[in-house]
Amino acid sequence: MSEKHPPTVTVATAQYPIEAFADFADFQAKAARWVHDAARRGAELLVFPEYGAMELASLLPEAEQGDLAAQLHGLQPWRDAFVETWRGLAREHGVTLLAPSLPWRLDDGRFVNRAWLCGPDGDPGHQDKQVMTRFENDEWGVEAGHGLRVFDTPAGRLGVLICYDSEFPLLARALVDAGAELLLVPSCTDTEAGFQRVRLSAQARAIEQQVAIVHSPTVGEALWSPAVDINIGRAGVYTPCDHGFPPDGVLTQARDATPGWQLARLDLAAIRALRDHGQVNNHADWSHQNACLAAGVARVSCT
Repeated sequence: MSEKHPPTVTVATAQYPIEAFADFADFQAKAARWVHDAARRGAELLVFPEYGAMELASLLPEAEQGDLAAQLHGLQPWRDAFVETWRGLAREHGVTLLAPSLPWRLDDGRFVNRAWLCGPDGDPGHQDKQVMTRFENDEWGVEAGHGLRVFDTPAGRLGVLICYDSEFPLLARALVDAGAELLLVPSCTDTEAGFQRVRLSAQARAIEQQVAIVHSPTVGEALWSPAVDINIGRAGVYTPCDHGFPPDGVLTQARDATPGWQLARLDLAAIRALRDHGQVNNHADWSHQNACLAAGVARVSCT
């Protein structure tokens, strides 16, 4: 992927339904429709959600569809063709896209939650989820990956925080310190509370780090899959609450659960300028926390 820092970029974030397919060609046709739709509307960066690839489990025998462990193993024969599908679409339409994440078996037999980022030159890179939920750890057997990455793309320098990762400020800070100017948050949540945790965390990261956040969730029901049976969320693009941006930091957000794209034009140059000329200096003042903590916490009795 080439290194480039555009002043503005049109982003499209997917509110993506988990659907059942008759065959792999069905999946490819869906992927092509979604990318074509966003590209024809001028999107340069497309963001798909966490575990969107679990819809491929609909191609497994019925007994395996309902078995969490069987799903993990059953998906692996399709994984290379899955990545190649998104890679080809990025190249065909000249866009940068974050493909739906999927469980990925490592050489040591462990499974991680991996999202592939494809540039318009077709070269992919990946980011693994860093902090796992209780469901992933305790029931599913999907484990944490190790290490964050920053991607230089024609859509800017990007970092990826997969769902729960967005709830941990130091991960976002590490990406921003490494040069990320736009953070992508693909998610898969099965309750309104889960969606709100990710949304509010994404907005907090935008304020703390003075960056833009693109959030893409899964939506709808896939009752045949115990992993992604219920999906609740609303796609959005969030910014700092500062000069030239919405007072609530919501550049765009879906109004309901209807599948589709949310598009927004992001002025990355204006966001970068906030670090020098904003109403507040959250990014620069981050280190002041250390001085506060070094002083310790005093316990005071007020009786």
